[in-house]
Amino acid sequence: MMSWLKAHKASELVLLVLRVYLGFGWFTSGLGKVTGGFDASGFLQNAVQNPVLGPDGNAVYPWYTFLVENVFLPMSPVINVMIPWGELLVGLGLLLGGFTAYAAFFGLMMNFAFLFAGTVSVNPLYIIIGMIILVSGHKAGSFGLDRFLHRENKGGHRHFRLRGHRREVTE
Repeated sequence: MMSWLKAHKASELVLLVLRVYLGFGWFTSGLGKVTGGFDASGFLQNAVQNPVLGPDGNAVYPWYTFLVENVFLPMSPVINVMIPWGELLVGLGLLLGGFTAYAAFFGLMMNFAFLFAGTVSVNPLYIIIGMIILVSGHKAGSFGLDRFLHRENKGGHRHFRLRGHRREVTE
């Protein structure tokens, strides 16, 4: 499947549909939080008080519960800005097809953080779509800004272009 995604032109349309679907979900979620007075402290408190439990009744991710309690909760004013704007920017990057792989990566990071905290919601679906977009690289944004941001030359080097500046990147 991965070779098909990278090799065939039809995959660009499939990736476009997946990218726009995922981007719309992230963007609307972030927009609702940015405009609606989002506060993550209740969610974080719940993640500490009700950690994900395994079949034996023990916490599955005690390290994550520790992280939420000792790092995220004290930083909740910062988290209250990072989550809404992160969701909004991930959605915008996916919708516009700019820095698509980076947007997918940061979206996946949020999906896993929400899962570790015990929230299933749309996260498994978003993880599957996000992984497909991530492994497709900038091809997922070929019908978007990535078409202009990433250029390939015959020598196999990638060139990064932004505002007419060109810098060679060796891999």
